[in-house]
Amino acid sequence: MIKVIVVEDNDTIREGLKILIDGTEGFGCIALYPKCESMLKNLAKLKPDVLLMDISLPGMNGIEGIKQAKTILPELNILVLTVYEENDLIFDALCAGACGYLVKKTPPSKLLEAIYEAYHGGAPMSSHIVRKVIDFFQQKKQSASVDSPNILTPREKEILSGLAEGNSFKAIADSLSISIDTVRFHFRNIYRKLHVHSQSEAVVKAFKENLI
Repeated sequence: MIKVIVVEDNDTIREGLKILIDGTEGFGCIALYPKCESMLKNLAKLKPDVLLMDISLPGMNGIEGIKQAKTILPELNILVLTVYEENDLIFDALCAGACGYLVKKTPPSKLLEAIYEAYHGGAPMSSHIVRKVIDFFQQKKQSASVDSPNILTPREKEILSGLAEGNSFKAIADSLSISIDTVRFHFRNIYRKLHVHSQSEAVVKAFKENLI
């Protein structure tokens, strides 16, 4: 069972998410919180597989909540679920350690797919959010005057590019005719070379430094 925690201050949405998750085989909502502070106090004890996080919350906002959650459980998969589509918030969330970014109008079936994908090592995002990310970094790349050192191997670049396009580890492995364990091996090397601790950090840094 994929264990999910939901942090959402709207009572109706929060309870609706619990009903959706608990009503789907293979998923379970193990806790609900209206704000980050209460979630962070219990995070280490609950050890969820996926944290579904809003951004606009009373008290501590979701971006700071993501950062603190990652210090408690560095390997935690955090999915943002929000109404906000501003570029700055998207990039702040990804840099903070979120592995995916969805808008609240995402259909229930797609939300469940995103939770499943995040659990299995993917970086799910709403399609137009992916477009925003790609457009932003392509502009940054075109405006860069000096290329960064070529520190990634061609295979590592292929794998990182696949993740940047929103593909799961399995999809990347299938497209390159390698095993998922090989993809994970390359990702460990990517993390070490880029000095990052999450997939989203790796993608953001690679784009910023013109590595892919």
